Amino acid sequence: MEDKIKFQLGPLLCLKLSALIYGDEAELGIIRGGQFMKVQVILDTRVHLVPYHIEGDQPSYLIVAGLVFTPLSEPLIGEECEESIGLKLLTKARYSMPRFKGEQIVILSQVLANEVNIGYEDMSNEQVLKLNGTWIRNIHHLAHLVDSCKEKYLVFEFEENFLVVLERESALAASESILKGYGIPSERSADLLDPYVDPVSQNEPIDQREFGDSPASNSETVHDGLLWA
Repeated sequence: MEDKIKFQLGPLLCLKLSALIYGDEAELGIIRGGQFMKVQVILDTRVHLVPYHIEGDQPSYLIVAGLVFTPLSEPLIGEECEESIGLKLLTKARYSMPRFKGEQIVILSQVLANEVNIGYEDMSNEQVLKLNGTWIRNIHHLAHLVDSCKEKYLVFEFEENFLVVLERESALAASESILKGYGIPSERSADLLDPYVDPVSQNEPIDQREFGDSPASNSETVHDGLLWA
């Protein structure tokens, strides 16, 4: 068996795992580069791509020409009902993990109807993937992309290659009247007023899978009980 044993998940194993808590040290047997080794690790809490709780007084949001963007969160899923979120997005929310610090699933939660966004007013709870061809890392990154855009059009790309195309100057000019008409004091939450800091180092490679399509975990356990890393 080459120092490996097959096992089935059962009460004994579950008891051993449940006896370990945050901050404990555990020994793992891993295979890295084809070589078996044992490593000591400090257990940490699982970091979810979609948070269970919202830090601060209010959720982050950005309004562009009546399009209301916000990070997906479990409280939002609870408010909107799971059925309205859609199975694919719900699966990402429940089983994905972030690939870098600060990664978020950003959604178009609703559209404040106005002549500048005619044709898009029925959209809701759709993940926005790109702006003008750039992958969106989080809500702050989206705000930065909008603020720094010099192109004629704002092109938001969603699932199934669906596009929302707005003439940039007209869209930004209409924003003030839209906010006034709906009684909204600001186009963005206070946390998005700070300068944007890229959470990913320029030298740090990013997984090329579609943003939000992260694996359910950062490792895979194979049938012989070894942890591949």
